[in-house]
Amino acid sequence: MHEMSLMESVLEIVEEEAKKAGATKVKAVRLDIGELSHVEPEAMRFCFDAVVRGSIAAEAVLEIVRVPGQGWCMDCCETVALAERFGACPKCGNHRVQMTSGDDMRVAELEVE
Repeated sequence: MHEMSLMESVLEIVEEEAKKAGATKVKAVRLDIGELSHVEPEAMRFCFDAVVRGSIAAEAVLEIVRVPGQGWCMDCCETVALAERFGACPKCGNHRVQMTSGDDMRVAELEVE
């Protein structure tokens, strides 16, 4: 389960940013997870509960926001929605689409005290 190692990395980021802010407690963590990222949100929730035990984020609430896939169609010259990696442009049907979002994961927001 690669979600466990991802969540361990998320916790490292959270702890580092909380320390920079002089915080003693993390109240909330918001993750943006791309729909095309191959990261399972429910597995991330499970791993979050396991990883944060005994940490500064032990009582934090995890919010996950799904980011839709988008790409730039080189034939249509516009941004289009992508339902799958390397998918065809939904407008023209060609496969000359460069993915621009929806394949990443990031810590988008922290609430600390």
